[in-house]
Amino acid sequence: MHVQFVFEDAGYVVIQADSADEALLALDRHPEIGAIFTDVAMPGSIDGAALAARVRQSHPHVSIVVTSGEQFHVAEHLPVGVRFVPKPYAGHDIIRMIGQSAA
Repeated sequence: MHVQFVFEDAGYVVIQADSADEALLALDRHPEIGAIFTDVAMPGSIDGAALAARVRQSHPHVSIVVTSGEQFHVAEHLPVGVRFVPKPYAGHDIIRMIGQSAA
């Protein structure tokens, strides 16, 4: 929830998804989505790392930042262009990473 406010304060419109499956549906329903921030630990049929891989394939224009508090090895297995930030993180770091990915 904290990151939602950081994104909104930075001028982003936030669409929340309760699972990776819902995130994929949201991407299909909202082609204007330009960035995704996800935790590795996501409910649903796939986790956040698999979500990042799918999004990179199906929506290559979308900036993706993945986080985890426990799975630091995830970063080396993410697709090219997907950024990883370990927990704890500062909200402004996420905004900066999203901006750098979009540039």
